[in-house]
Amino acid sequence: MGQTLFGVLGLWLLNILYCGHAQDALLHIEPNWSPLFTGETVAFICDPGDGNDTDWSYLFRRNGYTFTTERHNRYTSPSLSKGDSGEYQCVAHHKFPPYVTRESNKVSLTVSDVPRPVLTVSPSWTSPGGSVTLTCSVEPPSAGWRFFWYQAAHKLSLDSYTYELLPGITTGTEQDSYILHGQTHTAGYACRAGRGDPVFYTSYSRLMFVWSGGVNPAASLTVSPHRLQHFSTESLTLSCEGTSTEWRVMWMDEDGITLSCSDRWKMTGSTCNTDTAAMSGVYWCESETQFSNAVNITIHSGDVILVSPVRPVTEGHSVTLGCKLRTENLLYNVDFYKNDKLIPNPSRGELLISAVKESDEGFYKCSGSKSPQGLENVTSAASWLSVKYPEETASSSVFPVLLVVGLISGVLLTLVLLFLRRYRKSKGSRVSRSQRTNQSPATDHMINQGDTQDGHYAPLQPGDSCLYEMIEGSEEPKHGTDDEPDENIYANVTMETAADG
Repeated sequence: MGQTLFGVLGLWLLNILYCGHAQDALLHIEPNWSPLFTGETVAFICDPGDGNDTDWSYLFRRNGYTFTTERHNRYTSPSLSKGDSGEYQCVAHHKFPPYVTRESNKVSLTVSDVPRPVLTVSPSWTSPGGSVTLTCSVEPPSAGWRFFWYQAAHKLSLDSYTYELLPGITTGTEQDSYILHGQTHTAGYACRAGRGDPVFYTSYSRLMFVWSGGVNPAASLTVSPHRLQHFSTESLTLSCEGTSTEWRVMWMDEDGITLSCSDRWKMTGSTCNTDTAAMSGVYWCESETQFSNAVNITIHSGDVILVSPVRPVTEGHSVTLGCKLRTENLLYNVDFYKNDKLIPNPSRGELLISAVKESDEGFYKCSGSKSPQGLENVTSAASWLSVKYPEETASSSVFPVLLVVGLISGVLLTLVLLFLRRYRKSKGSRVSRSQRTNQSPATDHMINQGDTQDGHYAPLQPGDSCLYEMIEGSEEPKHGTDDEPDENIYANVTMETAADG
């Protein structure tokens, strides 16, 4: 009877120890991101609260129903689906007397469809050598993302794009933006986000283009008639030229819908003919490896168009803008506008900019009257006039400076070498006469303009001129008389780069 009472009292004390004074179990989810997305993996961890999780068994509930029983306090889910959304809880059962049970807090889990990031580019049209900012955003917002940036290549055989990770960012960036420096040609970009280990990736963003009107020698698009605006009844001829043998003319409208020429018109070789069904939008050429300059063409159903160049105008060059009627009749009282502001123009019929500068960039349009009395006014659409910096001017202005610097350096080097030659020769003669009993072997010396102050020599570089000197001054002559040292031998060696010839 006493033993039974003692046992009951013991169980009562254990029950107080485990239930009366201990905290409830604690459930947490790793990673603690919200929302989670289909395909991700999470771990449910149940802490019984006594610091000894091996003395317990566990079950995990979703929306009040047990979905798994575990011997350990950690359950790793397989790939999540939207059906895994709900309210989770764990229950810990002690394996030994008094066999107590502890329920955890409840944790809500939301699983959403895999997001598709939105990529924006700014600016979308750039001058050669300019910078472009790519921004990648994921909706709905969630923590833990790293961002990956890709450049597109068109696989003509598959009629699709492949994406190549931009160099130097294989692990992604923490920032949701990335700056491209020195953008020279039209190119397509995409992004996606990733997180976790192993990495879970979102889908790719929609392909976005950075447009450049600058001509790429390896890929260029020409338009006939050679202007940005065309009447709706006109047919266009768009031709691709460059280093590739297979081309495709591409078109994109303002909504981002992309088609190839053969999807809508007729592609013959490297030329696209639109007949009379051309459409407004951006046109460009693609090969497996190249994107051409882009041309933003406006198809106008009205009676007048602006005549402006297809390609960027080089800074310092002249350009003439015109105004053209569909009927080819004379247009009266012609005015030109830049960014919707009237331009004073005494010639009236056309707009001449004699020396284009960067500030001349902008949207231009024209207006006029079909009769001298101005009874019927017509206005064109607006088109962008692009200005590019003259690269050849920059290179030619640097060349004279380099030439002068080279000449001065050459003269100074020659004087230094002559001084060293005379100094070494006179010094060698004095050493030979004053040290007749010296038994040291002959010594070789090398002197060049790369010598440092501490006596070390810089390595020979392309374009360096070096002076080699060999002095033989031992007591026992090998050749010649013993009272005259051998003549010093000099050799000038010039290393030239391939460009030097």
